[in-house]
Amino acid sequence: MASNPQRRAALVDAGVEVLAREGARGLTFRAVDGEAGVPVGTASNYFTGRDDLLRQIDVRLHERLAPDPAFVARLLEAPKDRSLITAFMHDLMDRAQRDRTGYLGLLEMRLEATRRPELRASYTKTVRGDLEDGMEFHRAAGLPGGDETVTILYLAMLGLILEHLTLPGVLDGVLPGVTVPDGLVDRIVTTIVPHPEP
Repeated sequence: MASNPQRRAALVDAGVEVLAREGARGLTFRAVDGEAGVPVGTASNYFTGRDDLLRQIDVRLHERLAPDPAFVARLLEAPKDRSLITAFMHDLMDRAQRDRTGYLGLLEMRLEATRRPELRASYTKTVRGDLEDGMEFHRAAGLPGGDETVTILYLAMLGLILEHLTLPGVLDGVLPGVTVPDGLVDRIVTTIVPHPEP
């Protein structure tokens, strides 16, 4: 296999674009080569097969969509209250909107995992690890609520991101006077995160 790291990264990012646009069924080496603008046959020199490409896309998406550590550090200087959680959820939504292709790629990975047991096992482990990392972060930061709060926030934000990126018209005007997505992010946090104790 070829070992040019920059070329490999470009091919993986091209794979993300193809996955988001065409779905997993359209994710072929030929399509990745075309998206990357490289000669036909290049991707086959970098990946042992489609499963290898999907695994590397999974890793790359988690890198692309991760929060900026410096931004997180700045946020953690604020009081550890509901407004801080709101800021984290707004950052999550902002990242989803900035890298819409990346999040659509994640959604396509989920769909493909329903069809492929080997991908389901590794992708389940990755996503479960993300959820557990979120719980640990919440506890370590001393944010209000516990693991249940994080789990329900996760489910609510996943639903909001899914609707907003795929069928945004579903949520427009559903709650009069509440903007989409920012106002809904605020509502999610105030509904789920417990009030501070007096």
